[in-house]
Parts: sequence; structure tokens; C-alpha cells
Amino acid sequence: MLDFARARRNMVDNQLRTFDITDRAVLAAMGQIPREQFLPEDQAAFAYLDQNVRVSAEGGEVRWMLQPMVVGRLLQELEIEPGIAALDVATGRGYVAQVMSTLGANVVALESDQALADAARASLNTTAIEVVTGPLDEGCPGKGPFDVIMINGAVERRPDGLLAQLKDGGRLVCLERHGAACHAVIYVRAAQGFGRRRLFDAAAPVLPAFRAEPAFQF
Repeated sequence: MLDFARARRNMVDNQLRTFDITDRAVLAAMGQIPREQFLPEDQAAFAYLDQNVRVSAEGGEVRWMLQPMVVGRLLQELEIEPGIAALDVATGRGYVAQVMSTLGANVVALESDQALADAARASLNTTAIEVVTGPLDEGCPGKGPFDVIMINGAVERRPDGLLAQLKDGGRLVCLERHGAACHAVIYVRAAQGFGRRRLFDAAAPVLPAFRAEPAFQF
């Protein structure tokens, strides 16, 4: 029988701390929340490995729980404080939404796959998180604006529909893929537009809702 509590401690010490994750609140939240409870039963053994783990069933939209150190760094960059409004895009079964809530955010978890949205509602143990079903690239304009937004997967184009739902000073983190290269970035909204900063290299499957339009070829 796998000792999940020990695996979780090892994740914090050997993956998060060694990847420049120093925010005590993020470390405590990820050290507390059981990732295995947000995975299909047959994937639970992979919960604390340094890899992306598929959370969707065959036949549905493909979703992945991002590797722990990527989740931790992205959340650290968001600088989540109690009481802020957060949007978790492509929530899957709700793990990142749960971490955001534990950090004190009021969370809307967006999922376009109905079966996954239902699974997220079953996995989450707080009423502070509202799970919404709808197109990922459209966000939740009726629930915003948001202080922070996180996209759980890679994008091939700028998520303008989501950026428009940030408050002034709001932050969005995601993984951007351009060809074979993929890296984490943060967008910050300001009065004059959006600033963008590259954070670190990472890898994740592209979310279909954020694929680039095929280029016209003669």
C-alpha cells in the first residue's frame, strides 16, 4: 500500500523546495492537500511523481494534472492572498482550485467537460469553490473580474478572452507552446495593456480550446 502522506512530504522537500518554491503558504497547502483524491483511482499511484498525470477518462476531453513543481511555481507567481477572486481554467478534477481555496481565494473552477466538472464537484471539500461548465477560452465573464487566473495546460495563442477578465493589476499564468518550445509565462494587466514575462521552461499538452488557427498555405 502506497504511503501517500510520505509521498506528499517527499514531493514538498524534493520537488517543490528544489525548484525555487519558497512561499510558505504554497508549500503548506500542497503539503496538506491529497493530490491522489483528485485523480482517477487507477492513476492515484502517480500522484506525486515528477510528471503530468492524465485525469480524464477515455472518450472525454483530455485533461492533465500538471507536475507538482510546475503547479507550485505558477501558484507562487500568482501571489494569492485571502479574499481575492481566482479563476482556475481547465480545472480537471479540481486540484488547483482546492489549493487556491486553501490559500484563501474565492475560486471559480471552469471546465468544459461535463463529466470532469461533475468529478471536480465530488472531489472538492469546500463550498468556497464554484464549479462552472463552459468553453475554456471564454472564461467566466459573469463571475469576474478576477485578481488571478491559472490555465491548467499549454496554449498556442494568447488567451485574450481570459486576459479581458482580469482586474487592473491582475495576473494570469499559463504555459505557452510555440513549435517544440514550451515555457511558463505570466501576464499582468495594467492601464496601458498587458505586460508579459517568461518564467521557466516546462511542458504540457496543448488544450484544444487554445490551439493556434492553422496557417493558410498555398
